Amino acid sequence: MASAALYTSEILELATSLAEFGWDDALPLKASARSRSCGSTIELGLATDGDGRIAKLGLRSQACAIGQAAAAIFARGAQGRSAGDIRAAHMALRDWLGSNSDLPEWPGIDALVAARDYPGRHGAILLAWQAAEEALFSGETR
Repeated sequence: MASAALYTSEILELATSLAEFGWDDALPLKASARSRSCGSTIELGLATDGDGRIAKLGLRSQACAIGQAAAAIFARGAQGRSAGDIRAAHMALRDWLGSNSDLPEWPGIDALVAARDYPGRHGAILLAWQAAEEALFSGETR
């Protein structure tokens, strides 16, 4: 019963929409992340504009529907965000998942509210923010 509330039609639609952000080997900033709790993985590539804000991104994911939906939510809201914006959102999302803090401000994030009650999915939810933060702050190309 509980999983029916978790895997809503909105979550499944978001998960399949991740295909809109296909992998692009030409993107210069790359990072990957893996969830220890469920084994989900994500590879993320980014390009930034002259101000260091995300201009383009691509994703490759081996994650559950929750992880894929979270990655799609990330991708839809990432354009124009700075490294600092990504770090702040990542920290706010971690805080929200781990406590009773307010839902972070990120377009579409409310679709993940039910997943908060499933700690085994928290790692998958954080993957895109984690990989983007690593890519933006490392400044290294891979």
